[in-house]
Amino acid sequence: MTITHSFELMREEKISELNTLARLYRHVQTGAELLSMENDDENKVFGVTFRTPPTDSTGIAHILEHCVLGGSRKYPLKEPFVQLIKGSLKTFLNAMTYPDRTAYPVASTNLQDFYNLVDVYLDAVFHPLITPHHLDQEGWHYELENPDAPLVYKGVVFNEMKGAYSSPDNMLYRYSKQSLFPDNSYGYDSGGDPSEIPNLSYAQFKQFHTTYYHPSNARLYFYGDDDPAERLRRLDEVLREFQQIQVDGAVALQPTFDAPKRMVHTYSVDADSDSSKKAIVQLNWLLPENDNPTLTFGLDLLSDAIVSTQASPLRKALLDSGLGEDVTGGGLGAGLRQMTFAVGMKGIRLADADQVEKLILDTLTKLADEGIEPEMVEAALNTTEFHLRENNTGSYPRGLSLMMRAMSTWLYGHDPLAPLAYETPLAALKANLQADPQYLQNLIRTHLLQNTHRTTIILQPDAEFNQRQAAAEKAQLETARAHLNHADVQAIIDNMQDLKRRQEAPDDPATLAALPMLKLGDLEKTNKTIPLDLFEAHDSRILFHDLFTNGIVYLDVGLNMHTLPQTLLPYVHLFGRSLVEMGTETEDYVKLSQRIGRKTGGISPSTMVSSLRKGNDDNAAWFFLHGKSTMPQAQEMLAIMRDVLLTVKFDNQERFRQIVLKTKSRSESSLVPSGHGVVSGRLRSAFNTADWAAEQMGGLSYLFFLRQLEKEIETNWPSVVQKLEAVRQHLLNRSGMLCNVTLDATNWARFEPQLRDFLNALPITAPQQQRWSPAFDATPEGLIIPAQVNYVGKGANIYELGYRYHGSINVITNFIRTSWLWEKVRMQGGAYGAFCSFSKQSGILTFLSYRDPNLLNTLAIYDQTANILRTADLNDDELTKNIIGAIGGMDGYQLPDAKGYSSLMRNLLGESEADRQQTRDEILSTSARDFHAFADVLDAVKAQGRVVVMGSQEALEAANAERNGWLKLQKVM
Repeated sequence: MTITHSFELMREEKISELNTLARLYRHVQTGAELLSMENDDENKVFGVTFRTPPTDSTGIAHILEHCVLGGSRKYPLKEPFVQLIKGSLKTFLNAMTYPDRTAYPVASTNLQDFYNLVDVYLDAVFHPLITPHHLDQEGWHYELENPDAPLVYKGVVFNEMKGAYSSPDNMLYRYSKQSLFPDNSYGYDSGGDPSEIPNLSYAQFKQFHTTYYHPSNARLYFYGDDDPAERLRRLDEVLREFQQIQVDGAVALQPTFDAPKRMVHTYSVDADSDSSKKAIVQLNWLLPENDNPTLTFGLDLLSDAIVSTQASPLRKALLDSGLGEDVTGGGLGAGLRQMTFAVGMKGIRLADADQVEKLILDTLTKLADEGIEPEMVEAALNTTEFHLRENNTGSYPRGLSLMMRAMSTWLYGHDPLAPLAYETPLAALKANLQADPQYLQNLIRTHLLQNTHRTTIILQPDAEFNQRQAAAEKAQLETARAHLNHADVQAIIDNMQDLKRRQEAPDDPATLAALPMLKLGDLEKTNKTIPLDLFEAHDSRILFHDLFTNGIVYLDVGLNMHTLPQTLLPYVHLFGRSLVEMGTETEDYVKLSQRIGRKTGGISPSTMVSSLRKGNDDNAAWFFLHGKSTMPQAQEMLAIMRDVLLTVKFDNQERFRQIVLKTKSRSESSLVPSGHGVVSGRLRSAFNTADWAAEQMGGLSYLFFLRQLEKEIETNWPSVVQKLEAVRQHLLNRSGMLCNVTLDATNWARFEPQLRDFLNALPITAPQQQRWSPAFDATPEGLIIPAQVNYVGKGANIYELGYRYHGSINVITNFIRTSWLWEKVRMQGGAYGAFCSFSKQSGILTFLSYRDPNLLNTLAIYDQTANILRTADLNDDELTKNIIGAIGGMDGYQLPDAKGYSSLMRNLLGESEADRQQTRDEILSTSARDFHAFADVLDAVKAQGRVVVMGSQEALEAANAERNGWLKLQKVM
């Protein structure tokens, strides 16, 4: 037995596919388990995860997750979590509640910063303060302004979940999970049902931590290039004061149903909206426990093959039926102890729910009887294998992604390395496919068609849903109020005032100074640069970035959108979708989709529109077609990109209608969960051409366009085809094109000739630049949606108000966001989030709130910001934290493809390395004087800023009544 720092080594394994040495330990004294992953990744990750199965829907696990980071024994501050957000170089810092676990992960590329984060998080989870005030603030509490005022609920999670319960997609997931698991903890809502959250008592809250937040129930995790022995030493220092106990955190297996079940629920829509095709139906299956990697891989492959792509036969059958607007469910779910499978349709007539259900079952029967096209299986297999080998997690740390995968088995007493070491189960899957031609068909029969543990969830629109919810909450509060005597009322008022005093009181300077933080001397004084070689070929610009990509070529083909008349801008996104989803002269969209899946790692469109930092209306606007592949596939990737650009056929009316309906449905579905983004786009669109164009192509204006286009497809299809062809004719011109390539130099020598041949095959004409002349409207807007919370925005172009860019604004907005807005809008106001952001290209500064119970009060807080900057206590420590936070935002960790794309963006925006270094220098030299000077700018924003608010009709009409109708109201849904 090998014991190091009280940790017993139980297993050691080299995972060659991840270039990682994995060691599984057990802490002898407490029984805590540790998965230690050693490799050369500088983006280090730590996490601690507890099994936290709920026994009701009060949201106890979720609320505790919020409160645990609100001060601890070693760091008894109001919000050490916020101090870390404010002043860390973190690449990840958060906490997450799942249906059966709570996870606390951190990540950083800076070793000292990483150790600081680990230290604070360990003390937070094992020794949190969690006072009654924490439950009041983050969970719920009664609030009374005076003895005669109405009783109301306040709390961050309470309002967060009100927002979640306003989203049909969110409710569909919750109802589906509850329907499959009526007999175990998955049947409860770990996030919290707003109607149940006020039932949570402080005694229950406190006991939940005592029960589950113990090392004996912990899964600890380290990943990266830090010292593996130091990991053990630091953990043992914390764990040694505990003794092992028995913790029952297991989720029982759900007993299987004898027959399928059906449930009908409702969700909120606006009373004036057409709800005739707003119903949703979804079929859900309970599958085996996630403890067999080969079976999991097989089911995942099946899901990809029949559901995940436009060519997938089950998805295609649903869309071709014309019964609905989009497919729901996504296929396999492997995040719980037992896997699930879900598929359905949204945007259907309620009367068609049976027909959709029958179509799903009939299609599965046909696939089981006749099989899946070999090309479809090959495409799904190549896509799965490519993504496993690429291991591209975007901005999400790779180590954190691996931690979540390990938890999918480790949490339930199974092998944590099984989901990580993919070579063996992948080989076994390939062997099964080779040995048994009916392997996937048998999975359909066994786990779907013959599986009686199936539920059908129907969600029907209900124009009175929100009113009933509000009435129920009011009745709940009135009942509570009726049981209060004078002393109870006064106690609520006193408690509210105590909470407010606590929220407003500054932290003790000595306590604040004890929090481990970096110093300015720990920061790099110069920016990291990205390799760039820029040259021309065949009248196009080529940008090459010599970076190690493990043999994968990343290509971005850019077409200048300034060749488009502004009337065609709303068609650009659909044009991009059509390139990869409509089919070409030689293959329909099914064969094209299969070809992309079989021969590449993916081909996808996007747009980029941005002002140029000159204080005027110059802007860059580009359409991109992105491709990635292994080097042996590169020639085929280029051939596909050439084919879609040159020969895509736009004349398939039904297929294009499907694309439009799906795009419209997803745009509508994003309004509640991404309301702050919608408000931001609408707000910014009134200030400059670039943001106006972005809103035309992807914001609320685009949603209105899609609704109109849906009708035009039926009444004037030739005109729609003509416009799509016009977009291609205007855009596709290698004169003025660009190609951005991220690849190592050795492979670039092989790829460059292929790229030149690709360019040479494209048409060339003299580019015709178009001038866009939008009519800006800065009228304050109120956007009405069926939601129980608001999204409140205010902003202005501060360049037009006289501001000249200085890097200190990054420090100032960091302070506003993490100090002032966090305390006033989130802690005291109860909103889930509050933001202050600035674009140095456009000069637009915005304030935004997310899932906010307030409206006018939030705007008043925005308007007080100037005075806060003038009076804020900006000592050296406070300045240093915000400077570090600003540098952390500037130095975000990136994978190679993201580095190459960032370099491209800097080039297009004319941002030189000298400009970036000047910004860094100005950030590092920021002083209190910069804060005080910026207060004058915010005074101008207060006076001249534009307001856009999205929320319920009642909230917006009440605000209008108080402000004499200053908002122009518009129904969005």
